[in-house]
Amino acid sequence: MNADTRTAHPDAAHVVVIGGGIAGLAAAHRLVGSGARVTLLEATSRLGGKLQTGEIAGAPVDLGAESMLARRPEAVDLARAAGLGDRLQPPATASASIWTRGALRPMPKGHVMGVPGDPAALAGLLTAEAVDRIAREPRLPPADLGDDVAIGEYVAERLGREVVDRLVEPLLGGVYAGDAYRISMRAAVPRLFEAARGHASLLAAVREVQAEAAAAQPDAGPVFMGVEGGVGLLPDAVAAAVRAHGGQILTETPVVALTRAAAGGGWQIRTDERTFTADGVVLATPAWSASALLADESPAASAELGRVEYASMALVTLAFRRADLTGTGAGGGLPDGSGFLVPPADGRAIKASTFSTRKWGWVDRAAPDLFILRTSLGRYGEEEQLHCEDSELIAASLADLAEATGLSARPAAAEVTRWIGGLPQYPVGHPDRVARIREEVAKLPGLRVCGAVYDGVGIPACIASAQRAADEILAMPTLARSAGADAGQ
Repeated sequence: MNADTRTAHPDAAHVVVIGGGIAGLAAAHRLVGSGARVTLLEATSRLGGKLQTGEIAGAPVDLGAESMLARRPEAVDLARAAGLGDRLQPPATASASIWTRGALRPMPKGHVMGVPGDPAALAGLLTAEAVDRIAREPRLPPADLGDDVAIGEYVAERLGREVVDRLVEPLLGGVYAGDAYRISMRAAVPRLFEAARGHASLLAAVREVQAEAAAAQPDAGPVFMGVEGGVGLLPDAVAAAVRAHGGQILTETPVVALTRAAAGGGWQIRTDERTFTADGVVLATPAWSASALLADESPAASAELGRVEYASMALVTLAFRRADLTGTGAGGGLPDGSGFLVPPADGRAIKASTFSTRKWGWVDRAAPDLFILRTSLGRYGEEEQLHCEDSELIAASLADLAEATGLSARPAAAEVTRWIGGLPQYPVGHPDRVARIREEVAKLPGLRVCGAVYDGVGIPACIASAQRAADEILAMPTLARSAGADAGQ
C-alpha cells in the first residue's frame, strides 16, 4: 500500500465508475489519485473480472489471467502503485511448444504474433513446401491492405495457409479465443499493419517491426510478468488503494439506469436501492451492459456496442501428485518448457496447456509435492463445447494431455472455471467501430467508456483505456468546478 492515503475534499467533484473489473478499478485509482470523490459500483459479489485467484489441493493458483505484458508499463506500474512491487516475478521459463502434426514442436523465434520474418525459423514446424512458399513471398506483387484486413486472410495470401493454421491461429487464439480469418489486423497487430502498408513484402514489414522493438528496448527485460500468489491479487490491491484514498466501492450493486440530470448537469445512476448523483461517469462494463445503459442517452453508441460479439472459454486446472508422475525431476517426465499451444486445424479439444509449476516459481514453491498445470478450451463459434459437464471437460483435457505428452497419472484435484462471454472479438472494421462509439460518447458531457472492448484485451491495454477515460473526465469543465454533488440520496 502506498503511504499516501489522502482523501478527496468533501466538495470535490464526484465520479461514479460502473464496473469493477481491472479497467474500472484502474479508472477509480486514477481518479482518486487526482483528488476526485469516487464511487465504484460492481454488479457481482467479486471485483476483478477475469482476474481471479483460487486454490487447488490447498495450493494458490490463478483461475483467470495469469500474466501481464511487461513491455507495456501500465499493468506493472499499477501493481507497484498498489503495493505489489515486491511480488512481481517473471516466468521461470518462457520456452513453449506447439502441438501439431502429431508432435510437440519448439515455438519458433523471430515472429510478430506468429507472422515470421525469416522462413528458416519455421523449419520443422511447417512442411518444407510451406517454408519454401514463405521464402518466395518477396517476389509476389504488393498487396492492397485498404483500411483494414483480416490478419489470417492477408497472411495466407502472402505466406500460405499453413503458417496461419499452425502458428498465427494458435497465438491469436490464446489472446482473443477468436478466428484469425476474421480478426482485424489493424486492431490485433496495428504496428505490423502500418509497416505492411509501407512495404511490398510482408517479411520485410515484420523485420522492420522487430528492428524497431529491439532499438526501443536494447536492454529489454521480461516480456511478461506475474505476481507471487497470482495476478488475481491485483484487483483487491488496487481496490484497497482506492479505499485508502477515500474511494467507496460497492459490490452486488448492479446499475439499472443511467440518465443525465435534468438540472445543473451531471448524471443520475440508479441501482435497485439507491440513486447516485455524479458530475462524471466512467462506464467500464462489457459491451452488452454498456449498450443497455446508453440506450436512452446515446442510441448510436448503444447500437454499435450491441453489435460487439464475444467468445467464451473454460480453464481446467489440474493438480497431480509429483510422486504419481513417471520420470525424474520436478516435471515427472512431462516435456520441458512452460507448456504448449494447439492449432485448431489439428482438431483437438484443448487450445493450450500451461505447466504452471514450471512457468511460475511461486507455484512451484507453494506446492512442492504437486505439479499443477492447466488447459484452456473454447474458441469463437465453438461455445457448445463449454456446455459440457465439468467431468467431460476434465476428461477431454486429460485425453489430449496424454496424447501430447504421455501423461497417464490421474489428478489429485481438478477445477473448471468458465468465462462465458469473456473475450470481445475484434473483426475487420473494429477500430472504426470503436472510433464511432467514442465519437458518440464524447457528445455526452462527463461520460467516458473503457475496458477490453476498445483498445486491446490484455491487462495493460485495459488499464491504459481506463486511465485515458479518467484523464478525459478530469479535464472536463464540469469536473474542474467544485460541484459538491450528493454521493447518494
